Amino acid sequence: MKEIDPKQTSRAYAFEMWMQAPMPMVTFFKTLNVSRLVKISRRKGLKFNMLMCYCIARAASRVKEFYLLPVGEKLMQYDTIAVNTIVANSQGEVSSCDMPYCDDLQQFNADYLRLARQVADSCQDYDLSQKSMVIGTSALAKYEIDGAVGMYSGVFNNPFLIWGKYRRSWFKTSLVLSFQFHHTQMDGAHAAHFLDLLQQEIGALKI
Repeated sequence: MKEIDPKQTSRAYAFEMWMQAPMPMVTFFKTLNVSRLVKISRRKGLKFNMLMCYCIARAASRVKEFYLLPVGEKLMQYDTIAVNTIVANSQGEVSSCDMPYCDDLQQFNADYLRLARQVADSCQDYDLSQKSMVIGTSALAKYEIDGAVGMYSGVFNNPFLIWGKYRRSWFKTSLVLSFQFHHTQMDGAHAAHFLDLLQQEIGALKI
């Protein structure tokens, strides 16, 4: 990552307006059709959460604002994206694991399984925040929730997605998620576009 001059980017006005705001985070909610992911997960024996993380990263890679992030008082630019997931570790607690994005689903899956096992066994977080712009996720897969708003600590400005248990109906399987982002990083239109791309990636996933 490298520091860049906000005035030389399309985020100049947003940087000036939102960097000092007491609450600069915005949260969107969206209901996704995840029928295809559920089908692929069952037929191919792949983890649903892994497929979600892959589609999230793939959609984000198509939105240039995801490669920028306010860090402290600076605007940083990244060359790569990663997705964070929470892992149940061997001590009965949870650890944090950043998964590097790779367009190749088989490679992403291999990295996901290897790093999740490494973190679970060692109880040591795997952190890529100095190398990649990390998208946070939290999957409460056992619980039906209608939405969640992430906590703003004032330390981490990373975009963050939360979802619970998917819901089956006669014609499709739906998943409600929330997407929290820092207004300096992107505007509402960028966030909404990302969520539309996420639905497209889910619907078009081939394996």
